[in-house]
Amino acid sequence: MKKISIAQLFKLLIAFGIPLGILMLPIDIIPIEGLTLIQHRLLAIFALAALLWVLEPVPVFATSILIIALELIMISDKGLHLFRSPPSGHDLGEMLKYTDIFGAFSSPIIILFMGGFALAIAASKYELDNNLARVLLKPFGTQPRFIMLGLMLITAVFSMFMSNTATTVMMLALLAPIVASVPKGDTGIKALVLCIPIAANTGGIATPIGTPPNAIALQYLTGEHSISFLGWMVFGLPFVVLQLAFAWWLLQKLFPSTQDQMHLKLDGSFQTGWQAMVVYVTFALTIILWMTTALHGMNTYVVSIIPLAVFTLTGIMGKEELKLINWDVLWLVAGGIAIGLGLDKTGLAAALAHAIDYNSLSPIAVVLTLSLICWLMANFMSNTATANLLMPIAAAVAASMESLASLGGLQGVLIVVAFSASLGMILPVSTPPNSLAYSTGLIESKDMAKAGVIIGIMGLIVLYIGAMILT
Repeated sequence: MKKISIAQLFKLLIAFGIPLGILMLPIDIIPIEGLTLIQHRLLAIFALAALLWVLEPVPVFATSILIIALELIMISDKGLHLFRSPPSGHDLGEMLKYTDIFGAFSSPIIILFMGGFALAIAASKYELDNNLARVLLKPFGTQPRFIMLGLMLITAVFSMFMSNTATTVMMLALLAPIVASVPKGDTGIKALVLCIPIAANTGGIATPIGTPPNAIALQYLTGEHSISFLGWMVFGLPFVVLQLAFAWWLLQKLFPSTQDQMHLKLDGSFQTGWQAMVVYVTFALTIILWMTTALHGMNTYVVSIIPLAVFTLTGIMGKEELKLINWDVLWLVAGGIAIGLGLDKTGLAAALAHAIDYNSLSPIAVVLTLSLICWLMANFMSNTATANLLMPIAAAVAASMESLASLGGLQGVLIVVAFSASLGMILPVSTPPNSLAYSTGLIESKDMAKAGVIIGIMGLIVLYIGAMILT
């Protein structure tokens, strides 16, 4: 039986002590007006999730399962009777449907991950990943830093026009044979793995269709405030270039490679058997369908079930291959979905966002506050859900404060908020690309947090400076 270390015990005491303290505090002490008992409990669960994911005294997927269990017991309509009977004089609030919480396990994003895993498993089995890596990365030479640059550029460009999750699936498939060429213990492996989700999260900022927060912002930028595709790229592309350059430099400093040259063992040729051909066609077709959702009507999630169906029907994926799916990552993602669902459905996220009196702040302080709240929330829940929640608030505040005209008005505020949402990437649950990178088993959550915090803060600084210069 594995013994728990003193450090782990200390982390557990901190992780459980703070949420327990929140639960023990009277609601009135917490400086958010009108907080219900359900929101009070969810705040404690949220604090517990954040601490356990950051400190990692237990596996991150175990934290996700615990979060779902606590939500079911404490804030669902089929939870413990004790928690469904509020003390007199207290507002219980609206309880979540237990089926909605369990629905986190069958969310469309889970299917997207399963389809991605199916592509990666099939590509590895028939050496498609090896051959694609050989073709795409050959121009970038053999030095580790230039190989990483190649991975980042390819990932970022794809992410500008297709799902960053789908892009990450494809690029991690290319990474597998590269990692096999690197000696064990080389910290440079962490840089290679982390560069893909960072580039995927960042690349989508460049275009209006690159990431959902951008599209959500466009819903409020109509009429005289509208912005064209090219107009968005005027703001987005330089920002992405600066962020990628900084991330490329930072990852080399945080996780230096012990090798001057990386001789990739990528020899070989494309297989020509019928099953290999099925893999090639399905891989290409899935990517094309991901890139052309507006033409055929199927969204990214629906397309993701196709490779899983094709590979299992043709025997490319049997029982043994299905066991290779990273089920721990699916549990991890489900926990992130559940916490985001709770924040949204209980109204806690809205209460936190409205807790600040924006009218009492200066124009610069308003923009900084909205941006920082957006970035912090996006690190712990879906950046799409965060943008959906904060964008209406940001639009209303920008429309009502004439003084914000000096900072670009409605257009400037919403672009800053949209960019801030995409910079939230400190945890495996922050974005699907982060979860996929974590699923490789080659990085720890603390590695992701270290890089994510620095890149996020630097991105915010660049964003604020750029906003002030352009306006």
